[in-house]
Order: sequence, then C-alpha cells, then structure tokens
Amino acid sequence: MSSDRKVGLCYKPFAVATSPPLKEYALKETNSKMDAGNAERLTEPDWAAFIAIDWADQKHDWAMEVPGQSKRERGQMAHTPEAIDTWVTQLRQRFADRPIAVTLEQSRGALLFVLSKYANLVLYPLHPGTVSSFRQAMYPSGSKNDPLDADVQIELLVKHRDRLQVWKPDTQETRLLQFLVEDRRRRVDQRTGLLNQLTGRLKLYFPQILGWFPTSDSILMWQFLEHWPDLLSAQKASRQKLKAFLVKDARSGPADVDEFIRQVREGIPATNDRAVVTSAGIFVQELVRQLQVLRATIQKYDKQIEAITRQHPDFPIVSSFPGIGKALAPRLIAALGTRRERFPDARSLQSYSGIAPVREASGRREWVHARWACPKFLKQTFQEWAQHSIARCAWARAHYDAQRARGKGHQAAIRSIAFKWIRILVRCWHDHKPYDEVRYTQSLTRRSSSPSSAVTIVCKSVAGFSKLTGLSA
Repeated sequence: MSSDRKVGLCYKPFAVATSPPLKEYALKETNSKMDAGNAERLTEPDWAAFIAIDWADQKHDWAMEVPGQSKRERGQMAHTPEAIDTWVTQLRQRFADRPIAVTLEQSRGALLFVLSKYANLVLYPLHPGTVSSFRQAMYPSGSKNDPLDADVQIELLVKHRDRLQVWKPDTQETRLLQFLVEDRRRRVDQRTGLLNQLTGRLKLYFPQILGWFPTSDSILMWQFLEHWPDLLSAQKASRQKLKAFLVKDARSGPADVDEFIRQVREGIPATNDRAVVTSAGIFVQELVRQLQVLRATIQKYDKQIEAITRQHPDFPIVSSFPGIGKALAPRLIAALGTRRERFPDARSLQSYSGIAPVREASGRREWVHARWACPKFLKQTFQEWAQHSIARCAWARAHYDAQRARGKGHQAAIRSIAFKWIRILVRCWHDHKPYDEVRYTQSLTRRSSSPSSAVTIVCKSVAGFSKLTGLSA
C-alpha cells in the first residue's frame, strides 16, 4: 500500500447469515427513496411486529410495537447468545415465524451478527448520527436514557422506514476479503505507530543506527538491536562477530561491511546517562520483538488476501485497470462487493465513497466542498488508486495536469481523477468486462467537440500488441 496513515475503517456492513432452515421472506420493489442510491426498492411483507433495540455492552433495552395494538411493549435482555436466542425463540412462537422488522444503532458489531442468523428478523441498521439528530428533534431538552433511545429508534422504524436500508449480507468470500483487508490495515497502522516509537527512542540515545540502515523497517536493524541495543554494547563486540552478523543476509546487509564496522568503532555515544541508555535499550528491544511478530502477521494476511482475490469472480475486471496492484485490487473488490444492486450507477458509489463533492445552498449563497461524512478507508482506496494511475495512464496524467493548470490543489485534482475512474469502474463492473484503455481513449476522441481540442492516440507495438503510450493534442 502506498500510504500507511492511520485511518478509520468502514465498508458497507456485511455478516454471515447462518440460520437454521426457517422461512425466507422476499422483499420486492416499491417506490421507497433511500440514501446513496444503492438500496433496492422493496415491497414489504405483512409485519408481525416492529422492534427497536438500544444495544449496550452488558444488556440491551428494547421496545416493540405490534400492528393493531395501541400499547408499546418494553423490556430488557442480557448480551449473551443464550439470552438473545431465548428472546428470539419467544418471538417466533408468539408470532408464528412471521417477519419482524428490527432496528438497532449498529451497522457492524456483536449484536448485529448474532441477530443476523435468525431468518424471521429483518434488520434495519441505523447510523448513530441519524438517531442523535432525531432524538434532538423529538426531545430538545437533551434528555437521554436507554429506554428513550429505543423509543426514538422505533419511531424512525415505524414512521420513516422508507428512509432506511434493509441489511443484506454479501457472499462469504467477499465478506471474508472485507474483514481481512480492514484487519490488515489495522496491523499496518499498528506497525507504523511502533516504528515511529522506535525512531523517536533511538534518536534519544542511539541516533547513529538510523544512518547505518536504510530504514527503521529493516529486519537486519531489528536483529542488530536485539544483539546490541546501544552503541557501547556494539563497540564491545568483536570484529569477527559483527562481520558474521552483517554478511549473513547479503540482500539487506550494508554494501561495505568494513566501512560499517569502522563507523561503529568510531561512534560517540549521544548520552552517557545510563538511566536513559538502559531504559531505552529495554524499550527498544521490546519494540523490535513486537515489530517482528507484526511483520509475520501482515505476511500471513497478504498470502490469504492474495489467494482469495485471485479466485474472486471480479478480479479480472478490477486488475485490468492501470495503477491497481496487489494491495489495491483486494481493497477495490471489498469496496464493491458482488451485489450489483448496491451501486446501480456511478453516482451512488461516488457519493458513498466521499469522492463526489457536496453542494450546499442557502438563499443566494451556494458553495461546494469535499464530502466529510464517508468511510475514510474507502475514500483513501480510490484516492490512492487515482494517485497511482497518473504514472500509468496517459489521459489520467493529462487530466491531472489540466486540473493543476486551472489552479486546483493536488488533493482536489486526485479526487477529480478518482471521480472519473469510479464512473468507468462501475460501468465495467456492471457489464462484467475488463477495462480497455485504447477503447476508452477513442471514446474521448469521439466526444471532442472541436478540432482544436482533438486528442491523438499514440501507440507502439509491443510483442505483437498495440500499447497506448501517450496522448497528444
């Protein structure tokens, strides 16, 4: 991955539906209007009841409204699989396995995954911001408690269900890939944090070693610190021992071993305070042990992610785009999923991912700004792809240069390229066809309105194939 910055992770929620053979309830199309343009239009079943659950770590408060009854029921259940199963079993017996609409303030979590295995429960996840805003509108005083939150959620479910999305899981392979790429990124963020700690502590008492090795992410440097955590201990080691250690890995070892040993011998300690040196040495050795474990864990993630990615039916489509490598291909597959109805058009994905800007207007004022409320990990995926494509795609480079010439900043130009890539990606994804850059560039030429703005395609023959090498005006 090109960037290891720590980001919040969020994809559209998915989970495994592992239920016993219960009756399935098909939700067909209606004229419901839902956000992000990716929810199906549904014809609702004859609901047996509407339930809202305000979840917590130890217990859950719930409120239930049964059609035809004026009194709203309330209760509480413990957060254990046994207690939840008993509660759902009572509902199934009471309503004869008829469908029940359930809403909860959770799009991915323990309670959602537990409830997902019961086929008679149709889940409507709620965004915490939606519940908070609706509660503030209903109770301007700011009063809040768990039963009250359940009442707020059931009001949303009963009266504004057309604004909510039914939770539906993707395929098992796609969900596994989603969890793996997110967990891998968390481990990468953890490694980045440890590396920053390592660099900061070494600058305190042993700064020379940062110049002896190309990067603090060097395995050889970690092993060196395990043997000699400070300069004095390294200087006490014999020349033969240092040389044997450095030449055991020719690929990561220094080019000139003798020069390396000379620098060790002539080094001057940054501090003679043994309290600093001793404590820092223990801290550094613990950090490098954690880093080696993390490195092995990330490699394990990489192997499993690559195996799943190459077997995924959408891999030939995603991998056909320029700038998509081993790291970005699984992230794009995880972002898209396999259910085409989630993103029926490019606009829905552009908006959901945060690539499309937001327009605000009030009176005579109107302004456009970047979209802030979006899954940050997903947005970063498309921005990284756009960044990589500039060096590998002629029209992307030309578009980036044109945006910069108009005075746009780097990030704005990258988002503009990502906006275009999503439009192409969604079309290829829906058509189940890989990307053809020559064909796309030809369509750009056909759409040119004036001869002065015509674009000439420059190609060269490579191994019997025509390869796009550039564009010229």
